[in-house]
Amino acid sequence: MMQDFDWKKLQNGSDIRGIALEGVADESVNLTSEVARKLGQAFATWLAAKVNKPIDKLLISVGRDSRLSGPDLMQATIAGINSMGAQVYDFDLASTPAMFMSTVTIGFSCEGAIMLTASHLPFNRNGMKFFTAQGGLNKQDITDILALAAANKFELANAPGKATKRDFISVYADQFVTKIRNAVNHPKHFKQPLQGLKIIVDAGNGAGGFYADKVLKTLGADTTGSQFLDPDGTFPNHVPNPENKVAMASICDAVVKHQADFGIIFDTDVDRSAAVDGQGNELNRNRLIALIAAIVINEHPGSTIVTDSITSDGLTKFIEQDLGGKHHRFKRGYKNVINEAVRLNEAGQESWLAIETSGHAAMKENYFLDDGAYLVSKLLIELAKAKLAGKSLTDLIANLKEPVESSEFRLKIGVDDFKTHGQQVIDKLTAFATEQSDWQIVPNNYEGIRVACPADNEDGWFLLRLSLHDPVIPLNIESNVAGGVNAIAARLLTFFATTDALDLAPLTKKFTG
Repeated sequence: MMQDFDWKKLQNGSDIRGIALEGVADESVNLTSEVARKLGQAFATWLAAKVNKPIDKLLISVGRDSRLSGPDLMQATIAGINSMGAQVYDFDLASTPAMFMSTVTIGFSCEGAIMLTASHLPFNRNGMKFFTAQGGLNKQDITDILALAAANKFELANAPGKATKRDFISVYADQFVTKIRNAVNHPKHFKQPLQGLKIIVDAGNGAGGFYADKVLKTLGADTTGSQFLDPDGTFPNHVPNPENKVAMASICDAVVKHQADFGIIFDTDVDRSAAVDGQGNELNRNRLIALIAAIVINEHPGSTIVTDSITSDGLTKFIEQDLGGKHHRFKRGYKNVINEAVRLNEAGQESWLAIETSGHAAMKENYFLDDGAYLVSKLLIELAKAKLAGKSLTDLIANLKEPVESSEFRLKIGVDDFKTHGQQVIDKLTAFATEQSDWQIVPNNYEGIRVACPADNEDGWFLLRLSLHDPVIPLNIESNVAGGVNAIAARLLTFFATTDALDLAPLTKKFTG
């Protein structure tokens, strides 16, 4: 059976993703317990070579999110690791950032860690994220682990390792409690600096419910109105994704209904987050980036803020003119953004924050780990300080100019070699844009083509790029005037009419009725 298995199909960049449960049409299971066991064996083998230790001297932590397939896949993974002689800490329900922290936290110091998660994907999916003390694995590491699994030439230990259950999520939560207490340094309520604040958490039935009970309540916050804290892998209330409109509307409504001071929403495995202010306004995408950038640049004047490619021009102006920092707009993909910030630091250009509009945020002070709980903890520190000073947290982004209109259109590419075809479309659009007297190709762009559209009726920009993994070419358009997106899109439709193998329905439906 395993001889014909296509291991490469499990790779999703620097993660592993697969279909773990039946129940969705035309989606056959390819992440089984047997596959998970082999991946556990492969990771233990790879890790021993990476850290130059015998396998039986390795300690590997394993955790999972709330997915229905999680318990079985987790036990199979642990069995695979143990079969090689390595020891395992079984964390049960955990967050992805917590798994990394188990490699650097005194008293644990695991050589490696595995998190079973597929982030916000549907209930039938699952996957794995891997860590060492140097951080998350990269794409080549995953390729190498899959090659080991495919070869299936493992030397099983004479004395299998053992699995020990440990409560690490409480240890991880205590790190935030200590950090927030010390940073706020409340003159009257040092141990409970969030006293007098009502803060609502929406965990989307993922793994983030611990933050309400183990962090916020411990710090004195009133968490009345928090919702979907219990883990439930059917995700019955909404998709656990801060980018999802229904999910964001849900937390915004909860903040207004319960007259809360602040709202927090996590994705399934807590490596992403977003927030809501006391008026029920979203603090995500450009607003979230601006808010944490204001905090970071206050702490580290002049810092470069690395973001993905679809951030707005207003954000650039805010970071550079209002905050005195530098905005380095890079490629989509959280690992791309993080790796670029690391590269800049190594080259001597200080960068203390790497953040994607999806809510992935990684900070130099925290191992460049994309941790949604760490991000909101930084915001809560400023929220408590603002309350002491009689101010509002969002005063920090009062000068941020946001676009009047913003849209994304995902155009499917109908050919097998979609990357080559997509690049040809981008090249052709580059030539088209060059011919437009009132359009300007934006320099120093790291993916696709970004074009400024300064005409009065457009006053915005667009970006056409290749999707990282899917046969899709996303088009982002923003405008500072009403009707501007429509105006830009109408001109782009003229161009797209000259291309083939693209599904233009998302554009034509919106702009031609």
